[in-house]
Amino acid sequence: MRNFFIIVATLIPSLAFADTTDASVFAWSSAAAIAIAAACGAFAQSKAAAVALDGIARNPAAADKLFTPMIIALALIESLVIYAFVIAFLIKPVVS
Repeated sequence: MRNFFIIVATLIPSLAFADTTDASVFAWSSAAAIAIAAACGAFAQSKAAAVALDGIARNPAAADKLFTPMIIALALIESLVIYAFVIAFLIKPVVS
């Protein structure tokens, strides 16, 4: 899995900074940015939820103290994915 992210991290900038007037390159890089943000956000949310539920399973009395920070963390992770989505649509290709 780590090799996949390394490969993607090296290929995406080359698409974004390609010297071309073809707008499809920018469309592909925007789509790739959204896909990476969604995949990483989903992974982070699942990890955060798993750790919080593990903590609740180990100490049920701490459920009230773990629930609110978990919801806040999930909302912040999701907001990063939404920011990536918005930025991908705001970037317009420069065609000269």
